[in-house]
Amino acid sequence: MKKSISILSFSILIILTSVNMISAQGCMEASSDEGVSIVGYIQPQWEYYQTTDGHDANSFTFNRARLAAVGNIPYDVSYFFMIDFSKFKAGSPWLLDAFVSYSRFEWAKVSFGQFKSPISLEQNTPCQALHTIYRSKVVDELAGPQRDMGAMLFGGTADSQLHYYLAIMNDYDKGFEDENIAKSLKGRVTYSPLEFLQIGGSFAYGKTGVNEDNVKTRAGGEIQLSFNNFLFQGEYLWADDTGDYTTGGGCDGTPIEFHTGGVTRCGFFAQAMYKTAWNLQPVFKFENYDSDASIDNNSETIMTYGVNYFLNDWTRVQLNYRYKAEQGTEIPNDQVVLQVQVRF
Repeated sequence: MKKSISILSFSILIILTSVNMISAQGCMEASSDEGVSIVGYIQPQWEYYQTTDGHDANSFTFNRARLAAVGNIPYDVSYFFMIDFSKFKAGSPWLLDAFVSYSRFEWAKVSFGQFKSPISLEQNTPCQALHTIYRSKVVDELAGPQRDMGAMLFGGTADSQLHYYLAIMNDYDKGFEDENIAKSLKGRVTYSPLEFLQIGGSFAYGKTGVNEDNVKTRAGGEIQLSFNNFLFQGEYLWADDTGDYTTGGGCDGTPIEFHTGGVTRCGFFAQAMYKTAWNLQPVFKFENYDSDASIDNNSETIMTYGVNYFLNDWTRVQLNYRYKAEQGTEIPNDQVVLQVQVRF
């Protein structure tokens, strides 16, 4: 039954999303060209979820509670510093971003510090601008670490068709020093041949951790289309790891787990939405994730049926039903999530 619903839901996907490109990697920008701005957002939520023992549960919680200092210094220097205070996140409060950027040259800007890895369209969509409450599982699993230490060269303008990002990074968990002499190379390129179309690709390659056999390779492609109030977005990610690798992490707070042995994984998501005249935005998202490409009947499908309601420019209410179906052995793990977001 779930398989039939998955096929039907995927077949009715329509056109989504054009995310505004931000020249820096921060989730929010300064409100003034001089001095420091204090910005942030909170996301209290309620969730109802199924459990494997048959006892459903619900809870009030916080997805994110973030505060940032952001600003510009004459001439051509900017900075961004953000902390998450949600006690429901492991190790919170914890440092998310802390980087300095130099932007004298539009096609050769530089950032140095801790910021989002330049992999994946959805990973580099600011958290307060996500169209569903949670990011896709394939992005959480394969594009991480979501934030990393390094230096990045990037370029493009608000009016240019091409944007690029090229970084040398630790490729290790945020807040920790790297354990080897090697570094990872990560990059992303986007191109808009038409006003309503954007295509792009991401890659990463490098060694991680203390084990010299830990080689990490990533590749991905993305597409965005926008027609008036209709929006569409899709992305595919492929990953190959030799030696040790990790699973988990990401927006849903799943703990990161370490594994020994190589694995090849892949997956995609596609989502569609329509912004109505009544500030309501229905959303449908289809995800597929294969945690081991060498095993048959091993993929997981997640469908998110949602609606966003915009009270004003700073306040949004989101309601999502996440319908999960696993090949092989299904487990009861569907979710209903309600989230209220306020930006300031």
